[in-house]
Amino acid sequence: MPQMAPMNWLMLFFFFTITFMVLNSMNFFQTNYSSKSSITKKSSKKINWKW
Repeated sequence: MPQMAPMNWLMLFFFFTITFMVLNSMNFFQTNYSSKSSITKKSSKKINWKW
């Protein structure tokens, strides 16, 4: 059974790594993130415990 040379495995690894990074960067830069225009105020409720 013939085996691939290590250089071919290395080139295959680089090919899949570069493809993975290109597809991830395309997905990141093509996604539109909507900014929230309204400012939300955090309301804190104080609980008075009656023991």
